[in-house]
Amino acid sequence: MSDCLFCKISAKKIPAKLVYEDNEVVAFDDINPQAPVHVLIVPKKHISTSLDITDEDNALIGRLFRAAGKIAEERGVAQRGFRLLMNTNAEAGQSVYHIHLHLLGGRQMHWPPG
Repeated sequence: MSDCLFCKISAKKIPAKLVYEDNEVVAFDDINPQAPVHVLIVPKKHISTSLDITDEDNALIGRLFRAAGKIAEERGVAQRGFRLLMNTNAEAGQSVYHIHLHLLGGRQMHWPPG
């Protein structure tokens, strides 16, 4: 999608501090971090919301979670604990309509998240 911020970052048309990349996934530090570790993990394929994920995307979604585990290990939060979340639509806080996991760690998380 030509006007999608995360598509542009994935295509390297907009700079970002990449922390992980493979053929299908890119991850970068959030520009407005909510924790000492706050990384966005994004599929290179444009999928607007979690409601748009299809059966053919199952392996891709698994790759997002495996990338999250690798990043959590590299950032030193895997054993301490970290949170993965995906917002869907405006009331949940989705501001970029391209699915992405937030990996948050490096501080005590609270429940409910708010």
